[in-house]
Amino acid sequence: MKVILNNDVPNLGEIGDVKEVAKGYARNYLLPRMLAFVFNDKTAGMFQKRQAEIEGRKAAKRQASFSFREKLEAEELLFDLPAGLNGKLFGAVTNVTVADELLKRGIELDRKKIEIPGRSIKSIGNYKIAIKLYEKEEAILRLAVKGHVEKKAEPQHEPKHHKHHERHDENPAQDATAPAIQEPPKTEL
Repeated sequence: MKVILNNDVPNLGEIGDVKEVAKGYARNYLLPRMLAFVFNDKTAGMFQKRQAEIEGRKAAKRQASFSFREKLEAEELLFDLPAGLNGKLFGAVTNVTVADELLKRGIELDRKKIEIPGRSIKSIGNYKIAIKLYEKEEAILRLAVKGHVEKKAEPQHEPKHHKHHERHDENPAQDATAPAIQEPPKTEL
């Protein structure tokens, strides 16, 4: 089914785009939510009148994307994580950790737009990661991962509790700590 988008729809297109979609997707999702209209001469004419407004929005998005790209490329993130002696991290740097670090610096970014090679970084070093922006534009973010070896806490030496084996003497009366045991009287049947 051919539709013309009334709003930006993630993973489909932007306002004013003409797309071919499945009938069920159009009937059950796009049309009831007013995200798209069925493509015909009437709707095409309506969007033709709005073409200048739509192009203005796209130009504003491109400009915002360009300035955001410059801001991202000026940043360099530094992660100091616990690592082993061989340079392997105890954990990993993922797109979520990068998004959290950028948020601490006042840059809000969807984690799905961050592309880390191999999905996560598991060793120390310097990396460049790609961040998807508007249309086909990407920003390259520099990332430095340093590792530190965590010193193990010295175990405190506590006196160990040894089990003392009790001596069982033949005469329990001689051992003051031994409980007195009485034997039952023997009876003959």
